[in-house]
Amino acid sequence: MEALEQMVAQIVQQHPEYHSLLADEEAHLDKDYTPEMGETNPFLHMSMHIAIAEQLSIDRPAGIKELYQQLLGKLSDSHTVEHHIMECLGQMMWQAHRNQAEPDEQQYLECLRQQL
Repeated sequence: MEALEQMVAQIVQQHPEYHSLLADEEAHLDKDYTPEMGETNPFLHMSMHIAIAEQLSIDRPAGIKELYQQLLGKLSDSHTVEHHIMECLGQMMWQAHRNQAEPDEQQYLECLRQQL
């Protein structure tokens, strides 16, 4: 497998709750996942894991790699750390969308610092 395929396979492996959904993708193509329904969009969730892995691989925004390591020291589980990062990433993206502005990397990093 290519590196990206390996990354995706690892993310899928970490999320057994999505295995049945991925096994029958046609049955779920037209489903909406809305917060009002209390459901997390599994495709968005796994995509955010990929985005976080990419951010860590290039340390962008600058300093995220160090904050990841600090959170890992505190929480001891990389998957849990990624979920904490995901909360901050989601907030940053929501704010950017709401304000019709570029994502604020400093706000993102500050959110991560508050997790420490």
